[in-house]
Amino acid sequence: MHKYEVIIYWSQEDKTFIAGVPELPGCMVHGPTQMAALESVNQAIELWLDTAREFNDPIPEPKGRRLLYA
Repeated sequence: MHKYEVIIYWSQEDKTFIAGVPELPGCMVHGPTQMAALESVNQAIELWLDTAREFNDPIPEPKGRRLLYA
């Protein structure tokens, strides 16, 4: 399990839950439920990290912080 921040929200336009990882550019998935989106995003994080390692791209350290809400 990774410690990257995951944001899950409902997309009215797409009629699905979206899960994104702000610290990993482009790491975003969708699912019919919050749990499905969370399971998918955990797999996407692993794939993102594997790809970064394969191409020797930098991997950001998890910041472990919460967002501030306005």
